[in-house]
Amino acid sequence: MNNSVGNTARLIGAGLRALLVLTVICGVLYPLAVTGIAQALFHDKANGSETKDQGGQVVGSSLIGQTYDLPKQNPDDPEEAAKPDLKWFQPRPSNGLGSNSVNTQYALILSGATNKAADNPDLVKLVTDAKEAVIADNSTAGYRVKPEDVPADAVTSSGSGLDPHISPAYAELQVHRVAEKNGLDVQQVEKLVKDNTQGRTLGFMGEPRVNVLALNTALKALAKS
Repeated sequence: MNNSVGNTARLIGAGLRALLVLTVICGVLYPLAVTGIAQALFHDKANGSETKDQGGQVVGSSLIGQTYDLPKQNPDDPEEAAKPDLKWFQPRPSNGLGSNSVNTQYALILSGATNKAADNPDLVKLVTDAKEAVIADNSTAGYRVKPEDVPADAVTSSGSGLDPHISPAYAELQVHRVAEKNGLDVQQVEKLVKDNTQGRTLGFMGEPRVNVLALNTALKALAKS
């Protein structure tokens, strides 16, 4: 009996010591080491790839798309449709799985695509309506958007619904409208798009793209200068 109690006590003691040691290693030392390495070598990425304006204020993450809409006339009305603030470059549509009523800067709270077939009537209507809106919103007194010039990313959401990028073609299509709304020369805004266009990853992967948040942050600085 005494041997049995002693063996049990030794096993419990060994288990508690192992728990303590593993807690310190896995729960304290390892997280501190990983966090320290990430902060030292990948400071920007480790902190969420934050984008800051000229005043040093965080305006969002370069990894997550956000909307640029006018304030709602009736904030308490969930049925009121958001209207784009046309002085800013607009992102891709976000027709995903759900809506976010808490943080209105982000269109989705659930990441995902609609998974609707190309001939789905609801999807066809969304794309048709979006194309008409793109043409109407981006046509100015001296510039008319042609239907054939509207790129696919202007009227369809990405697979995640949170894509922070648009194609250079969609950014260039918005140049005349943005220039007019902000009282800028078209050439200034065209240069802004060019300066914020990223090439293919490693020179061959993916497509050229424009980060909308970075572009609008640069636009804000230009409009104030």
